[in-house]
Amino acid sequence: MPSKSAIKGRGAQLNVPNRFFELSHEMRDDFLEFCQKEGEIADKNKTQYLEVFPKTIVNKVKSPDVGMAYSMNAYQGCEHGCIYCYARNSHEFWGYSAGLDFERRILIKKDAPKLLEAYLKKKSWKAYPIVMSGNTDCYQPAEKKYRITRQCLEVFLKYKHPIGIITKNSRILEDLDVLKALAKDNLIGVNISITSLSEDTRRILEPRTATIKKRLETVRILSEHGIPVNVMIAPIIPSINSHEILPLAKAASDYGASSIGHTIVRLNGAIGEIFTDWIKKTMPDRAEKVLHQIESCHGGTLNDSRYGARMRGEGKIAEQINNLVRLSRQKYFKGKSMPRLNCNLHESFKNGQLKLF
Repeated sequence: MPSKSAIKGRGAQLNVPNRFFELSHEMRDDFLEFCQKEGEIADKNKTQYLEVFPKTIVNKVKSPDVGMAYSMNAYQGCEHGCIYCYARNSHEFWGYSAGLDFERRILIKKDAPKLLEAYLKKKSWKAYPIVMSGNTDCYQPAEKKYRITRQCLEVFLKYKHPIGIITKNSRILEDLDVLKALAKDNLIGVNISITSLSEDTRRILEPRTATIKKRLETVRILSEHGIPVNVMIAPIIPSINSHEILPLAKAASDYGASSIGHTIVRLNGAIGEIFTDWIKKTMPDRAEKVLHQIESCHGGTLNDSRYGARMRGEGKIAEQINNLVRLSRQKYFKGKSMPRLNCNLHESFKNGQLKLF
C-alpha cells in the first residue's frame, strides 16, 4: 500500500527539474515546517486548466513503431496520472515538469475543432486515419467541462474522415451517438487501455482513471454497437501486471474486443526518476526487483529509445512476456482482427457536402 504521506490522487510524487531550464523549484523542509507551524497548506494539490492557442493540431508521427502516422491532442498533460506514461516528457516542451505538473497543469486547446476542420479541407490532404490522442488521453477529466473531443468527432463525421481513439476512460460512451454514426461507414476504431484486473493495482498505477469494471463494460457496449475495439494491455510491467496477461486477454475477448495489443514498459527521460521515486514509496518491498527486471528488458537501462526494440524489449523476461501475448492471441482472438478504416469517402466531403460530379 502507498505510504500515508503519498500525495492523494496523484501518480507522480514529485516535480523533477525541467531538462530545458537552468533553474529548478524545490520544496524545502524548512518551508514545509513553517507552513505546518502557521497552519498553512504548502501544496493544495489542485488541477489547473490553462488555455493555449496552437497554430496547428494534426501531427505527423515520425516514429516507425508506434502504429500511427498522424495524431492530434486536444489536451496536453493528463489528469489520469498514470505513473509510467511516456507523454510526461512532452510537458517539458511547454515549460513544465514531467512529474506533478503533468497531472496538475492541463493545457486546453479550445480551437482544436476549428484547426482540425481547416486541416481536413486542405486540397493537398489525402485521407488517412488520425488518432486521438497519440500523446494524452482525449477523454481525461477535462473533457467533461470542455467537450473538445466531442466537437472534433463531429468534424470527423461531417467530413467522413477515418479516426482512431486511444483512451482508458469510460467517458467515451457519452459520445456513443457520434461513434455509431462514424461506425456505419467504417470510419472509427477504438483502443481501450486496460493494464490490470486488480483495482488495487489500478488505483496506484493510474489513480484518476475509470475503474476496470467500467472499462470492460465500455468495451462491451462499444462492441455491441458495431464499434470495433482493440484492448491495449499496455504497458506490461514485470512483477506488477506481467502475471495478468492471459486473464486480461480472456476478459477482453469475453467482453467483445476484436484484438489486443501490448507494449513493455520503458522509462525514458524524466520518467525513470519519477517512476523510481514512486515505486520506492509505493512498493518498497519489490522496488529493486521491478526496476532490475525492467532494465533486463532494455539492455540494462530504464531508458530505451531504439526503434524496433523499445516497445517489445529483449532478453528472457521480455521473451516470456511476448510469448504470453502471442499465446493469448491464438487462444482468445483466433480469426478476429480490427478492420481497416475507410479512407475513400472523405474526398467527396471536403466541402462539407457530397459532390454531384
